[in-house]
Amino acid sequence: MVKHVILWTLSPDLSDEQKQEVKTGIKQGLEGLVGRVPGLIEATVHIGGRLDSSNADVMLDSLLASPEALRGYAQHPDHVAVANSKVRPYTVSRTCLDFEI
Repeated sequence: MVKHVILWTLSPDLSDEQKQEVKTGIKQGLEGLVGRVPGLIEATVHIGGRLDSSNADVMLDSLLASPEALRGYAQHPDHVAVANSKVRPYTVSRTCLDFEI
């Protein structure tokens, strides 16, 4: 099993209302991939409850069946579509941590 954790910082050019809409879109898009992308077991996107001590805006906490499943997820057309339409246009930084459990 592989944990795939991503932290994103949203563009400071977005208004608070836009940021909320973007966060919701990221959450719906990525969580909606469970059952559609082989090997993606769980995907939870955390968009609320952020404390002022944070330096990221959105967190993906996901579980995949194997390192091979992670590679497949990264290239899967549905994942690429979500990343290209709901994540990349609105983020300025991305941090990733992948590890086997």
